[in-house]
Amino acid sequence: MAIQIRRIAVRFALLLAAAAIVPLVAFGVVSILSLQRGTHESIVAGNLNVATRAAEEIRRYVVLNTEILKALAADLQNTGLEPWQQDRILKNYVVQFREFREISLFDESGGTIATSRVGKPRLGIPGHTPLTIDGVSISPLRVDEDLLPTSVFAVHLKHLNQPAGWLVGQFSLEEMWRMVDRIRVGAHGYAMVIAPDGALLAHGDADKKALVAQAKNVTANPLLANVRAHGNGAPLSREYIDDDGRSTLGVAAAIPQVGWTVVVEQPTREAYASAAQLEGQLVIAISAALLVTISVGYLFGRSFINPILALQHATHDVAAGQLDTRVSIRRSDELGELGASFNTMANRLAQLQEDIKKKERQAMFGRVAAGLVHDLSHPIQNIDNNTRLLLRDDVDAESREMFRKTIRRELEMLKRFMEDLRNLVKPKPVERFAMDVNGSVSEIVEAMRGDGERHGITVEAHFAPGPLTIEGDRFALGRVFRNLIINAIQATEPGGRVTVGTARTGEHVEVTVADSGSGIPADRLAVIFEDFVTTKTRGLGLGLAISKRIVEQLDGTIAVESEVGKGTSFRLRFPACDDRSVRAAAS
Repeated sequence: MAIQIRRIAVRFALLLAAAAIVPLVAFGVVSILSLQRGTHESIVAGNLNVATRAAEEIRRYVVLNTEILKALAADLQNTGLEPWQQDRILKNYVVQFREFREISLFDESGGTIATSRVGKPRLGIPGHTPLTIDGVSISPLRVDEDLLPTSVFAVHLKHLNQPAGWLVGQFSLEEMWRMVDRIRVGAHGYAMVIAPDGALLAHGDADKKALVAQAKNVTANPLLANVRAHGNGAPLSREYIDDDGRSTLGVAAAIPQVGWTVVVEQPTREAYASAAQLEGQLVIAISAALLVTISVGYLFGRSFINPILALQHATHDVAAGQLDTRVSIRRSDELGELGASFNTMANRLAQLQEDIKKKERQAMFGRVAAGLVHDLSHPIQNIDNNTRLLLRDDVDAESREMFRKTIRRELEMLKRFMEDLRNLVKPKPVERFAMDVNGSVSEIVEAMRGDGERHGITVEAHFAPGPLTIEGDRFALGRVFRNLIINAIQATEPGGRVTVGTARTGEHVEVTVADSGSGIPADRLAVIFEDFVTTKTRGLGLGLAISKRIVEQLDGTIAVESEVGKGTSFRLRFPACDDRSVRAAAS
C-alpha cells in the first residue's frame, strides 16, 4: 500500500509539473508588477517634466521683468535728468512693457519725483519684503480690483554708494496665469502655483480660480509638506487624496529664486489609465494561457483524479453509515486494486454490522427477560407466601388482614409493572381537563404515607396557598407523582425524609419531589429519562421515561438536580390556568 501511495504521489506531481501552472502564474505576477512599476515611473517622470518646465518658464518670466526694472533704474540714476524727463521715460516704459501697470520714482524720504500715472501714484516705498531677486525686492502677490494677480517690484537707487531713492513698479502676473492655464496633463490634470506661505497664486482649473481670489492656503497639501521637508528644490511626486476626495498623483517643482512651488495634479485613475489598460490586456493573455493549460491538465488528469474522487465519496458514505456503497473502478493499475480492496472492506463491514445487530437484539432480549424475572419473582413469591399463610386455619383475623393487604400491594405493583410495559409499546394518550394540582398531589401523598412509614421514611407535603389550576390528566399525572414519590422512598435510607411541595412561579405551576437519599452520580443525570435506564438494582428503567413523556404531552417540563450523599430533587413545571371558569371546573 505504501508503494502504491508513493506511485500515486509521483504521478500527481508529474501532472502538475506538466501543467506548469505555478511558473505561468509566477511569470504573470512578475510581468504585471514590472509593467505597473515601469508605467508608473514613466507617468510620474512625464508629469515631473511638465512641472519642471512650467517652473522654469515662470522663473524666466519673473526674472526677466526684474531685469527690465533694474535696467530702467540704471537709466534713471546718475544721469542728471530733469523730473519731467524721468516722468516721460516712466510713461514710455509702461506703454512698452505692459506687464507694469505703474512705475513711480521716489526720493529717499518717500516724496514723488516722477510717475507713469496721470496724477498721484498709488504706490509707495515698500516696507520689509521677504523676497529679493538680484537686488529687486518683490512683495507678496495680491489680487487687484480687477481680480488679477499683481506684485510690487522695487529697486533701491544709490548715488555714489549712498541711498538716492526708490524705483517702484506694480507688476501684473496675468501672463503667469495664462502660462498656468495652458498647462494640461490629460483631460483633468491641472497646474497650480503656491507661495512660500502656502497661499494659492494661480490655478489652471477654471473652477478653482476663485480660491486664488480668496487667498486660499494649501499648506495642508501632502506634497507641499514633502517639498518643505526636503528643502533642496528637487522635483518630488506623491499619491494622495485631494480636497475633492479623489485619489491624485501630484508632482512638484520649486522656483528657488522666488520661493514659489509649481504643483501639477492629475487623478490617478486618469494618470494610470493606459497602464491599467495594458495590465488588463496582460491579465487577459495570461488568464487565457492559464485556462488552456488547466484545460489540458484537466483532460489529461481526469482519468487519474476521478477514481480517487469516487473512493473519497464512497469513504464518506461508509462513514455516514451507508454500508451498501460500492465503487466501480475499471482500471488494471493500483487504483483498480484499491477500488477492489474498498469493496471487499465494505462487504466485510456490512457483515459485521448484521452480526452486531443480532447480538444487540439478543442482549436486549436477555436484559428485558432478566428484568422481568427480577421484578416479577419477588412480588409473585410474596403473593405465594401470603396466600399459603392466608389459607392456614391457625392464623388470627389481624394477621389475615395483614396478609390480604400484602397481597393487594404486590398485585398493585404487578399491575403497575404491566402498565409500564404496555405504555412502552403503545403510549396511552392523555386527556386534558381542568385540575387542581394541590388536590391531586395531596391525594397521592396521603396514599403514599403508609409506604413511607413501612420503610421508616417520613413523607411530608407543603402546598402553596390558593388553587393551583392546570389543564392535565388527573390519572396520568397521578402515576407521575406516585412514581416520583416511590423512587424517592426507595432511594432514601430509614430515618430519611421525602418532601413534596407545590408553588406558583410567574405563569407556571411547580411541583417538587425531593428526598434526602443517596443521590444520583453526575454522569447518570443526563440519561435517567431514557428507556431502560435505571440507578436501582431492580426494575427495567421505564418509570422516569414514561413520566417524562406524560409531562411533555401536557406542555410541561421535568428537571432533576442531585448531589451524591445529599439527595435528589425533581421539579415539574406546567402552564397555569387563571381563567375563572377553568378554576370552577377544577374545584
